[in-house]
Amino acid sequence: MLRDPSAKYQPFPLIDLPDRRWPSQSLSVAPLWCSVDLRDGNQALAVPMNVGQKLEMFDALVKCGFKEIEVGFPSASNTEFAFNRRLIEEGRIPEDVTIQCLVQAREDLIEKTVQSLMGAKQVIIHMYNSTSPAQRKHVFGMTKEQIVGVAVRGAQMIQDRIHRLEESGTRVMLQYSPESFSATEVAFAKEISEAVMAVWKPTPERKMILNLPDTVEVAMPNVYADQIEWICRNITNRESLIVSLHTHNDRGTGTAATELGLLAGADRVEGTLFGNGERTGNLDIVQVAMNLYMHGISPGLDFSDMNRLIQMYERTTGMTVAPRHPYSGELVFTAFSGSHQDAIKKGLAGYEKERGIWDVPYLTIDPKDLGREYREVIRVNSQSGKGGIAYMLESEYDIELPKDMQREFGPLANDLVDGLGREVTAAELKAMFWKEYIERTTPWALHHFHADGVDGVFTCRCSLVANGEERGITGKGNGPIAAFVDALIQDGGVPAFEVTTFREQSLSAGTEASALAYVQIKRGDGKTVWGAGVDTNIELASIKAVVSAVNRAG
Repeated sequence: MLRDPSAKYQPFPLIDLPDRRWPSQSLSVAPLWCSVDLRDGNQALAVPMNVGQKLEMFDALVKCGFKEIEVGFPSASNTEFAFNRRLIEEGRIPEDVTIQCLVQAREDLIEKTVQSLMGAKQVIIHMYNSTSPAQRKHVFGMTKEQIVGVAVRGAQMIQDRIHRLEESGTRVMLQYSPESFSATEVAFAKEISEAVMAVWKPTPERKMILNLPDTVEVAMPNVYADQIEWICRNITNRESLIVSLHTHNDRGTGTAATELGLLAGADRVEGTLFGNGERTGNLDIVQVAMNLYMHGISPGLDFSDMNRLIQMYERTTGMTVAPRHPYSGELVFTAFSGSHQDAIKKGLAGYEKERGIWDVPYLTIDPKDLGREYREVIRVNSQSGKGGIAYMLESEYDIELPKDMQREFGPLANDLVDGLGREVTAAELKAMFWKEYIERTTPWALHHFHADGVDGVFTCRCSLVANGEERGITGKGNGPIAAFVDALIQDGGVPAFEVTTFREQSLSAGTEASALAYVQIKRGDGKTVWGAGVDTNIELASIKAVVSAVNRAG
């Protein structure tokens, strides 16, 4: 890298808009959405989608609720042309969906585009030509006047052919993009756009779309917002336009640029699922839609089956959704930090109780709204705490550890996970719990237990196995557990202890349900230790829990 980058690079000039209004605006409704996955997204793939893959994606986009879909560049290849024809001839386009096609301002390309759209019910013809100083100088070698001439001739060529579509029952909307708008002088962008408008003659009843792309991010998103507001405030006949945004992500601020552009007065947004597109990608339309959703604004798009949508996207494009991608990534509703896990668990419990406004720490939206499960929210690795461990055991296996037991088992589990050096599953956590508590059979293992009560006094007779030898013991108490404790101390030679906490729960429904019992004991030196036992009989489960605690107490 250069020691002084200013010798090679310079900041983009600011827009003269001292009374800008967009910073004080807020969004209350969703914009119009247009998916460009099948064109802008597709052209960025190392292996472009075939017709079958494009059809699958088209159907998925319709299911999500997109009403405008840019289906391709039909003059660019036979595959693109054939795709248009299949959509139209096989009646695959719903009545309320408009297909959009991109075309350069060239007569042969415009003619082929019109042919590809014959028979469609609603179409948008999207014409573009590049307008930035670098494009004018290095690519086309043209003056501003010549660039305007290209746009005007292209607009006229389209205007001359619209009647062929309309006579066959097609409703046509026209869209113009001064490509590389974000790097173009705003006054020149206005001039060339108004020249196209003079040909197409839009009205408030028959609007045209003016798409103002951030083709390559060359400035901070506030500058793009200034550009959009400047155009909206200065262009002729604004009421006859639908101002559209099409941002890319070269500086990593495509979402910010779009949201600020909407504050600046735009009406429509073009983008792709999960931001697929050239270089660093297009705007992620899912992200902007969900940003609105989390503020209580209906986006008009449905991503309630996010997992299936991701599977379709990865299958058709060969791309992958990054684990940390906003809203859609595998890990975005996870928490590895113990304090985060504890906060999430408490927040979820509070929401389940109150069912009011969503206000769960660290989760901006309810994962269920995207078809995700709460069990995906918290995962465990060496950075996790007792809250996350307890949550996974409860959500996956209905094991509801008492609070004090969580404090005991959490550090033990963390040490084991730390030794593994990786994330662990709920099944692995359960196995750790079972090994630590349920499967503790040394030095004592319960072989037989029986207790009867007369007038509130219980007598237990049981046999224990220690060091391979079976030993019978008896005891008395005011309940089966108390009688068993008396037997262990008086007849079994176990150091004195008392049961301080006893809890039980059912693990499954039905006649063969397993009971899980938790017992905390206090030794003579004041130390407390937990034990757990499982059996189809709750009385035996509690006796096994006492044995577990005694074994763990040493």
